[in-house]
Amino acid sequence: MSVSGWGVMFNSSFKMALAGGLLAAILGGCSTLPSAGPTTAEVTSSAQDGDNVRYILRDVDESIVSILSGFRNRSFAGSFGDHRPPPYQRIGIGDAVNVTVWEAAAGGLFSSPAIDRNSTGARSAVIPEQIVAKDGSITVPYAGRIRVAGLTTPEVEKRIVAQLTGKAIEPQALVTVPQGLSNSATVLGEVTNGARVPLSVRGERIMDVVAMAGGVRAPTYETFISLQRGGRTVAVPMQRVVSDARENIYIHPKDVITVVRDPQTFSVFGAAGRNAVVPFEAAGITLEKAVAKAGGLVDNRSDPYGVFLLRFESVEVARRLDPNFAFAASDTRVPVVYRLNLRDARGYFLAQTIQVRNNDMLYIANAPLNELQKVLQLFVVAAQPVASAATIAAGF
Repeated sequence: MSVSGWGVMFNSSFKMALAGGLLAAILGGCSTLPSAGPTTAEVTSSAQDGDNVRYILRDVDESIVSILSGFRNRSFAGSFGDHRPPPYQRIGIGDAVNVTVWEAAAGGLFSSPAIDRNSTGARSAVIPEQIVAKDGSITVPYAGRIRVAGLTTPEVEKRIVAQLTGKAIEPQALVTVPQGLSNSATVLGEVTNGARVPLSVRGERIMDVVAMAGGVRAPTYETFISLQRGGRTVAVPMQRVVSDARENIYIHPKDVITVVRDPQTFSVFGAAGRNAVVPFEAAGITLEKAVAKAGGLVDNRSDPYGVFLLRFESVEVARRLDPNFAFAASDTRVPVVYRLNLRDARGYFLAQTIQVRNNDMLYIANAPLNELQKVLQLFVVAAQPVASAATIAAGF
């Protein structure tokens, strides 16, 4: 064989040996390839580490939709009911009270004598406004201390008349409460004018009280209304209160309403049109809208079978998802991963029934073929200097 023939054989053998070794090295290091996140298989396999279940993994189907739909967010109507306040307001400590007393004839305790023969004289007296003391009482001349706290104005009027009977001439009393702090609600937060809002016997609803405070300053879809009553606090998106009349419940005395601006967002990672923190309406959006807001699935990268929704669920929900999951005594929230198959058209319909919540994470895995494509690209880039070295070696 000629020298040139040996050179050709050496060149070819050298290229094949180096290329084979390079390809083996790249394939052996596939786990270290650049990636936006785990593959579908890696998410599935890492859910359990030996006997330790790291997170609950469930494929989205009708049973999962049923479980999630059975656990609704808290609401005003469900938490407090929609009970109209009583028709009479009760007087409380710190309220300002006015008392007016009438008598049937002149010359009594609260009437003045006639000035001339054409005058019958005054038959009433207005007692100066009083603040209900800490003992719950006010003072009425000739009647002494009258306990008024916890009573309605008609009940106080009867007490005053009873104490004045036999002293005044057929007395009658009228009690008014011009400043009833006990019959007011407090409005705070993102409103134009935070204040104590007086409540009428007609009854005001949540939106009435918010309007009386000047309305909200933030966009409706970013606003939550928190209602505190009787040691219990419930927050509801303002959008729901506006759209659902059942949530616009009656306000009771001493209620505290706090309007909070809290933009709702979810995070997107992986083979989506964009990786970002995406805002959405406070009332929530469905999973299929969330995928659309994320730019959809990238055609040449994404795995339609690997669309994952990651969130923390309550222990109650987690028990229904996986009764065998080992809960720690201190667990209040459990990590859950929902896998959606968008290769099946039914997955799109299922996605329309799942609500995305604040701080949810949406992850779209790379397709398995995409990993092979990365290997081939690295092989081509690495093979070019190998081929040049083989050509130079064959020349020698």
